[in-house]
Amino acid sequence: MPAQLALVTDSTAYLPQDVIDRHRIAVVPLSVVVADAVLTEGVEISPKDVAEALRTKQRLTTSRPNPETFAAAYRAAAEAGATGVVSVHLSGELSGTAEAAVLAAAEAPIPVRVVDSRLVGMALGYPVLAAAEARDAGLDLDGVAAAARRRAELTRGYFYVDTLEHLRRGGRIGAARALIGSALAVKPLLHLEGGRIEPLEKVRTASRAIARLEELAVEQAGEGAVDITVHHLAAEDRAEPLAARLRERVPGLRSLYVTEVGAVIGAHVGPGLLAVVVSGVPGDGGGSAGAGASEGEAGTSETGAGTSEGEA
Repeated sequence: MPAQLALVTDSTAYLPQDVIDRHRIAVVPLSVVVADAVLTEGVEISPKDVAEALRTKQRLTTSRPNPETFAAAYRAAAEAGATGVVSVHLSGELSGTAEAAVLAAAEAPIPVRVVDSRLVGMALGYPVLAAAEARDAGLDLDGVAAAARRRAELTRGYFYVDTLEHLRRGGRIGAARALIGSALAVKPLLHLEGGRIEPLEKVRTASRAIARLEELAVEQAGEGAVDITVHHLAAEDRAEPLAARLRERVPGLRSLYVTEVGAVIGAHVGPGLLAVVVSGVPGDGGGSAGAGASEGEAGTSETGAGTSEGEA
């Protein structure tokens, strides 16, 4: 009898619900803290709520799941008949989520492989889908984890924000902090590099920034097979035209999603975010390699430096 493997991710993957259901993926939520209220992403607080809270200058913070939440997910998988779990999460450089998963994995009743994707949003979602495809193809526990890591290596994320202020407040800005002094004069393009948010280029206007975002996505896609997601926060009027242009310009496009980021990422980037995720399809020459994912087995700490417990 083939092994029954379970998949777990977190709510910052922003996978469409029908995809989650079809691939039987368990999703552990992060939270947003508004004033003193801790609100579960996707359940008690929406992207619209976050955008409004930021516009009215309410203080927002985010919170990772605690290890017991992951432990409960792993126990549930075992009770449902799983013989192992692959747990794929957002970058350990941005969050303590993968660290919490590793702590829970050490006590799990079945083997758990924790993969720190070093990505976020659908840049995380694509490695999760790669793990699902590998599991359904009959790969073993380590093979499924390896498939997630490989897809992460072929995935890149580029994004534009109207202001760096929200990233600065949340401490997620990394080397892009150097742009703050000239933020009024430039529109920064950022990317995920080594699991961190790093500056990529500076342009003078929002329209030029969005045009450059499009060019970066087309260049990254190349001629091979790729999947693309256009993310936004309260900026559908920007996202849909960008997606339409990418459909026309990317010859190897396999699928394209347009989706609003959730409350947790929204709290750190603010309204006006526009992002493009380009994920190459392994074996089809799609995309070029990005920052590699890392794996942590139960009891290890190879998932990157997380923030302190209670923070996202």
